[in-house]
Amino acid sequence: MSTTGYNSQNGAGGQPYANGPSQNPLLVPPSGLGFNTGTQSLYSNQMPAKAPLSTGPGPYNPGPYQMTPPVSSYQDPGQAALARPPMGPVQPAPFRPAGPVAPQSQNSTPPPMSSTASYAPQPTWPYGVPPVSVSSPPVATMGNHVTPAPGSVPNRHSPSPYGAGHTPPLHHGASLPPGPVSLPASSTSSSYTYQGVGQVPMPGDASQVPNSFDHLEMGTKGMVGPPPPQTGLAGRPTGQSYPSLPPGYANMVPSASPLQSPKPPYSPAHQPYQQPQANPAQLSPSLAALSLQSQSPEVLRAVNLLQERNILPPGPVTPPTPCLPQDLQKLNCNPEVFRSTLANIPQTQSLLNKAKLPLGLLLHPFKDLSQLPVVTSSTIVRCRSCRTYINPFVSFLDQRRWKCNLCYRVNDVPEEFMYNPVSRSYGEPHKRPEVQNPTIEFIAPSEYMLRPPQPAVYLFVLDVSHNAVETGYLDVVCQSLLDNLSSLPGDTRTKIGFITFDSTIHFYNLQEGLSQPQMLIVSDIDDIFIPTPDSLLVNLNDCKELVQDLLKGLPQMFKKTMETQSALGPALQAAFKLLSPTGGRASVFQTQLPTLGVGALKSREDPNQRASLKDIQHLSPATDFYKKLALDCSGQQVAVDLFLLSGQYCDLASLGCISRYSAGSVHYYPSYHHQHNLAEVERFQKDLKRYLTRKIGFEAVMRIRCTKGLSIHTFHGNFFVRSTDLLSLPNVNPDAGFAVQMSIEENLMDLQAVSFQAALLYTSSKGERRIRVHTMCLPVVNSMADIFAGADVQAITGLLASMAVDRSVSASLSDARDALTNAAVDSLSAYRSSVLTVQQPGLLAPSCLRLFPLYILALLKQKAFRTGTSTRLDDRVFAMFQLKYQPLSYLMLMIHPALYRVDDLTDEGALNLTERTIPQPKVLQLSVEKLNREGAFLMDAGSAMFLWIGRNCSLSFLSQVLGVPSYAAVPQSMNQLPELDTAESVRTRAFVGWLREQRPFFPVLHIVREESQLKVAFMQNMVEDRTESALSYYEYLLHLQQQTSK
Repeated sequence: MSTTGYNSQNGAGGQPYANGPSQNPLLVPPSGLGFNTGTQSLYSNQMPAKAPLSTGPGPYNPGPYQMTPPVSSYQDPGQAALARPPMGPVQPAPFRPAGPVAPQSQNSTPPPMSSTASYAPQPTWPYGVPPVSVSSPPVATMGNHVTPAPGSVPNRHSPSPYGAGHTPPLHHGASLPPGPVSLPASSTSSSYTYQGVGQVPMPGDASQVPNSFDHLEMGTKGMVGPPPPQTGLAGRPTGQSYPSLPPGYANMVPSASPLQSPKPPYSPAHQPYQQPQANPAQLSPSLAALSLQSQSPEVLRAVNLLQERNILPPGPVTPPTPCLPQDLQKLNCNPEVFRSTLANIPQTQSLLNKAKLPLGLLLHPFKDLSQLPVVTSSTIVRCRSCRTYINPFVSFLDQRRWKCNLCYRVNDVPEEFMYNPVSRSYGEPHKRPEVQNPTIEFIAPSEYMLRPPQPAVYLFVLDVSHNAVETGYLDVVCQSLLDNLSSLPGDTRTKIGFITFDSTIHFYNLQEGLSQPQMLIVSDIDDIFIPTPDSLLVNLNDCKELVQDLLKGLPQMFKKTMETQSALGPALQAAFKLLSPTGGRASVFQTQLPTLGVGALKSREDPNQRASLKDIQHLSPATDFYKKLALDCSGQQVAVDLFLLSGQYCDLASLGCISRYSAGSVHYYPSYHHQHNLAEVERFQKDLKRYLTRKIGFEAVMRIRCTKGLSIHTFHGNFFVRSTDLLSLPNVNPDAGFAVQMSIEENLMDLQAVSFQAALLYTSSKGERRIRVHTMCLPVVNSMADIFAGADVQAITGLLASMAVDRSVSASLSDARDALTNAAVDSLSAYRSSVLTVQQPGLLAPSCLRLFPLYILALLKQKAFRTGTSTRLDDRVFAMFQLKYQPLSYLMLMIHPALYRVDDLTDEGALNLTERTIPQPKVLQLSVEKLNREGAFLMDAGSAMFLWIGRNCSLSFLSQVLGVPSYAAVPQSMNQLPELDTAESVRTRAFVGWLREQRPFFPVLHIVREESQLKVAFMQNMVEDRTESALSYYEYLLHLQQQTSK
């Protein structure tokens, strides 16, 4: 083995990472190692991965999407199958555990699916039950869902009332095809860094590999382990089984001198494994003793919601802690990155159905992290059977073997993994960074590349019609690009290009050597072609001066245009053709409804119906052009981000498809104008800076794996499902969230814990192929009390919000609203009937779910789902987009804003950060009764903040914080706090700044007087108060009580 090195760096200024011992419980293999496969499609025309498109000129084909059979997930095209090594029984370790032998696996049938509701006529969700497909669904639904490959097994699940948009369970743990897997012949090496912002030197370009993206993430090169068993028709192993094995490592003694280099030579033979062996019989009681019924009675305390008014915690709502041993729990994934709706997983689907709680995962996989362990190694250790990456929750049987925590396969430890680059010691694989960190990033070797890593490519597509020029957005975009041109993520290969459009399409020749940019106009929008393909996307470093000249001249170039038409569709076709050879990001800025060429739209909004109490129409796309083009973009690694700046109806339901299915993002600035709406201008400027400078991943794919017995059946977010469970993400950004719904396919009775792993394979802006892996472990419980004790009220609310968006599109808005209310009714009824030992009068909820009815009511009053309140259709659709792809922490402020009193801030209980003191005022109920005219109140609504000033607010606050002598002197359109040299001003600005730092995009601060026009927006967030069309919180509780007592 070659020499390995280690260094410790942290872009955030942290300390070098230190490893310590850990202990894993034994995960006993479940009864029945097989699984059934069910499939289902959302669309009648399934769209698997398409073959690469030719990059030559030619019109976009708007005809039916052509299907191509997907490439095998497990074998390179044209690769000859190699002979499998002889299949012999697995030899047990030279020692046996002290405890009893685990029972041999037995075939068992899945549990019966119970009904989804106890009262029939109301729509509800069958949590965890994959629904059947429906014929002739809408053109497109709000959510992206799993679409199976052609020729898959038909679905065998019972019908679901949930309707279109649900897909079958995805099973993990399928074995690989025959063929040996060997390590690369070259010498191996590994290094480890603790990375914040820095980069590891770029590896050499790899030759193109004939492969598919599914095979890429399931890659087999460089992996070690015993050959998988042959399986029968039902997918159950027929060749071999594993004896009972000792549990994971327990209380490993650290080396006396961990930094001392090992002394070669190393013996390749198995080393004596000095590990105290835990007894499996002793482990079960230790987990059982952690039952939340005895450990955390507070979370199950019955709360009578009709009597207890003050149910909000004083600070942020914290997620529940899984019922795991402490040393294992400290290795669990950060809940801001990876969390489950239930921190305790039910043993069976019938138990989950009885609890009436949804089971799902919420992910923020590319979140900005202050500390990120990065490993460079020629060997990435993965399970030979299910391809799980080695992680903190695997079990080491001895120094040379580890047991997968997802499929329980026993794998060999490769020689290189025996050396620990952190402690520089040999023979301690359990102390490697991969086994000590639930979130880790690998620098991937060439086996994980379909082609040499693509460069960072940025294409800006700008609306320059008369309407666009009038808004003044072009000046802001060009100036922001000039200011941040050097900060665009990338390297010496970074490319940039520009397209502008009105009734024609304008390209810009920026070839090196020109004295000034050249505009090339294509007026035939029905047959778009690229005039000079080689000079429209140019190297940013080589042509920087030309790019700067263009940005300085663009706003003046169209200053006097009278062209009012918009050919957005042809402009998107041009962008797709230009980016197809390399892939990249298209940033599209649009200010009106497209009127010319393919993709032209007509207004579908009736302003008189904005406040209707009836069902809202036109939530689905008017055309499938944008979705089809987005799928083509996805196939060529092109993502489209849409910036919509308009006070007019633009049919965001249709336009948004271009971003949703290409893994892009949508940014919406209603009523944008450079003179009449300065608050929106400020927000646009700050958001654009974040957008241009944030990190980005190109040509990414993501797969979520889970312990056998669990399955995934629906995804939520912006992506395209390429092959059943592989999410295609042409771009991935740190502000994107995802959610998945899950079901329990096989009983988990023999398991004490289950694991989930999300693997994101992407190309960094520096041209490195990287894999970011997040792993989470949760206990399995068999009592209703423990299930409810682990309920994560915010995660449940976030998942239900995504499900309700889908229901709004596939069925109706009223169905979605009813289903949200029924979710609260069902869970509270289940708690009353199955958990409460002493029945009491009132509306009772466990303490951990006391906020659930409040959050559901807040959702019903949110822009996406409210009725009876005037809501523009684009505003409603954008709110639905946000519910689908925003990470949970940002989403909850949008659903239930935080209200604070800020005219009496003190340093008592304040946070002391670096050279700053941050006051921590108490969170107040969202009700007018909490306001008074003598105070000032700050509302944090996520994308906006409101500072409400009472008419009789103290003069000291007005003068020392707002810098005005009286209430009457507060400007009507004030959006900033002046920097005054007073203690009150410093405290207030510190608190507002601290809140802003907790999200990526900039929330504008609106100063609201009692007679201000913004008072309506402020009051609409008072979700506990009654309106003309919605119940108050107390009335809603009475309604829930009436429903639960039926």
